Amino acid sequence: MVTARRRSRLPAHTQRQLLEHFVAGTPARTAAELADVNRHTATLFFHKLRETIAARLAAEAPFSVGEVEVDESYFGGVRKGKRGRGAAGKVPIFGLLKRAGKVYTAMIPDTRSVTLTGIIRQRIQPDSVVYTDSCRSYDVLDISEFHHRRVNHKEEFVTSSRTHINGM
Repeated sequence: MVTARRRSRLPAHTQRQLLEHFVAGTPARTAAELADVNRHTATLFFHKLRETIAARLAAEAPFSVGEVEVDESYFGGVRKGKRGRGAAGKVPIFGLLKRAGKVYTAMIPDTRSVTLTGIIRQRIQPDSVVYTDSCRSYDVLDISEFHHRRVNHKEEFVTSSRTHINGM
């Protein structure tokens, strides 16, 4: 977050106020009123903070060896008509959850096997246990460097005490 503050022309005390409001979850428009700056200034400052956070998270090392839950979902679009994978205006989001640890999410162009396994190989170290649902895109994990465990949601949501993706 130092990068966003260093490039700003705002006085240090105003930056500090906006940073406190950002951490507290205050909307940019309200933070602008409280810090006595233009709403566009606060919005831009918040945007720069988010970009800095995203850049630092993207540069982090992969998850250490352990248990990782993996799942994809769709967000956005209108609710009318078709739902799920084929619905218009939906954006696929892919997430990884290190059990008792960190979460990584990314907007992805599609949910094909090449796209998902590329992110998995980038973010998870080999010999980790990877828990997924029974989506076809994860079939390649059966013959990969990971220990792959599946949950078939048509039959059950938890196959044993450890085999589930309910955290994700």
